[in-house]
Amino acid sequence: MKITKIELIPIELELKEPYTIAYETISKAPNVFCKIFTDENIIGIGVAAPDLEVTGESISSVIKVVADFMEPAILGQDPLRHIKILSELKAHLKLNPSAIAMLDMALFDILGKKANLPLYKILGGYREKIITSITIGILPISETLKRANEYVKSGFKAIKLKGGINVEEDVEKLRKIREKIGEEIFLRFDANQGYTVEQSLYLVEKTKSVKLELFEQPTPRKELQLLGQVTSSVHVPVMADESIMSIKDVFKLAKNDLVDTVNIKLMKVGGIAEALHINSVAKAANLEVMVGCMDEAELGIAAGLHFALARPNVDYADLDGHFDLLNDPSKGTIILEDGFLIPSGKPGLGLDASDLNL
Repeated sequence: MKITKIELIPIELELKEPYTIAYETISKAPNVFCKIFTDENIIGIGVAAPDLEVTGESISSVIKVVADFMEPAILGQDPLRHIKILSELKAHLKLNPSAIAMLDMALFDILGKKANLPLYKILGGYREKIITSITIGILPISETLKRANEYVKSGFKAIKLKGGINVEEDVEKLRKIREKIGEEIFLRFDANQGYTVEQSLYLVEKTKSVKLELFEQPTPRKELQLLGQVTSSVHVPVMADESIMSIKDVFKLAKNDLVDTVNIKLMKVGGIAEALHINSVAKAANLEVMVGCMDEAELGIAAGLHFALARPNVDYADLDGHFDLLNDPSKGTIILEDGFLIPSGKPGLGLDASDLNL
């Protein structure tokens, strides 16, 4: 099999409404879809979700690296030699993780379609579905409680609250959410780097009765020793997110016992192949793993889902970045059922090229 053509389709995905986290407000989701054509009429599809704040990329930078490096390197190559292709390209694309993730997805999609199997089965097939959390951005308390109640009524079993700007308000929200939703729903909190160590310890102390499942990235991403101070001082599992961009980051966190849990996002680390390596480091260090996401089209979420389903040590999923997108051309790639995410059952990532509504 040979790669004959690569086609890019950039798109600005609209959100139902903007949302706020500790360091920015998001109103649109730039994505770049990629089709990789082969001489056997199998078409692999991937997607990049570039983000200047997180991955350092934009739609234009993804398009440029594809034209300058990716397309010349992969034309005529055998797409089933996935690792060979990625290894040759990564030296040129160290600062382009979502572009690499896009290619990685499309190549895995070709593999699944060639084998006529959903990708998670090829990767290991440990489980068939997983609970995902649903995120509530920074909102007034009354609106936060309303959203939490609506999400629970619609079947979600895990809620993640964003905060990190006002610790007193965050404490109040968490207490009132727990009162509202009861004890059976998992409750996670993400400060998005907004806290000092002292504020982090204060929040955990004041929310003991809330029984937080996870405390995500309380301190600044580059100040790893601060993250370690929080981890060693609280009973709630502490998770690294923004502090992780590569396998070296996870190794450093694990080696120095700085966190309990790591959040692996395909767009930040460069796709499924690299995520599998990072997951192995986490497993060796006895760290829990969450598979997270950016504001991604459903196809990107599907890639994270297939990875999460394949490995037994992936304990959590936070794959909700597609729920509020209005014009997602890959809608239908995965299924939400009573708070669980389930793959479509189709080969590869679960989307036929003819079903991509572009």
